Amino acid sequence: MTTTQGQVNSRSVTTFEGFVCGGIAACIAVTVSNPAEVAKTRMQLQGELAREGGQKVYKNALDVLAKTWRNEGIRGLQRGLSPAVRLTLSTIRIPGMTISSNEAGQRAEFPLDIVERFTFRPITDQIPITSVVAAATSGAIGGITAALGNPLFLVKARMQAYSPALPVGTQHFYKNSFHALSTIWNAEKMPQSFVLVWARLRNYQRTTGRKISLSPMASYPETALTRVYNQPTVKLPNGRLQGTLYRNPIDCLWKTFKAEGLFGWYKGSTAHFLRIAPHTFV
Repeated sequence: MTTTQGQVNSRSVTTFEGFVCGGIAACIAVTVSNPAEVAKTRMQLQGELAREGGQKVYKNALDVLAKTWRNEGIRGLQRGLSPAVRLTLSTIRIPGMTISSNEAGQRAEFPLDIVERFTFRPITDQIPITSVVAAATSGAIGGITAALGNPLFLVKARMQAYSPALPVGTQHFYKNSFHALSTIWNAEKMPQSFVLVWARLRNYQRTTGRKISLSPMASYPETALTRVYNQPTVKLPNGRLQGTLYRNPIDCLWKTFKAEGLFGWYKGSTAHFLRIAPHTFV
């Protein structure tokens, strides 16, 4: 087929191509931003429940990066990269599979095309049934993704916190993410990884189709997550393991506030924004 001057042959990206491109972009982005994630995790654990901050190993996020590079090298800066990549890949947006009730028909193919067959109306029309199906489907997919990704977040937090040179918080040594998952399962069976699913649901769709993003404020719930995941445990008489510091994220936030004040919730905020910037741009 010939084209006139100035025209360019174009075609739509297939679902498979979109999946591959999304996966490559996600891997690059998480690799670039992972050192900042390591710094954030260690800053969140530093001075845990210590009044007036306790003894400081690191001055700030940049100091974490510098000391980690000097003492642990690139391997230290990229601790937890494997579960971080898998966690990121679990949330890839695939063209044609993103379902949003305010853009029904433009970005959704399944199951809203089925709705069109039963309603005999275009899926671009804003009718209650399409909004309900879009909201319910996106909510279900989000919940499943969070449930599957939460164990990876637990592994990532523990691996990033580990430092043989300048440790902060409870230390857990794992050879890799598979070793971590098997070790945690054998020792703790079903730990906090499935109990705290709600805290991973930071972005969700309301039935109105408006997306609520908590990224600027995500530091304080993630501080609670990191600390609960990384806390020491003790075996109860019934054989189950229980955290020695916190019962749940709310208890962690309350104890952190009493011991460290409001700023304790926002430890690692600078590193959090250092992570968001390159991750978004890449």
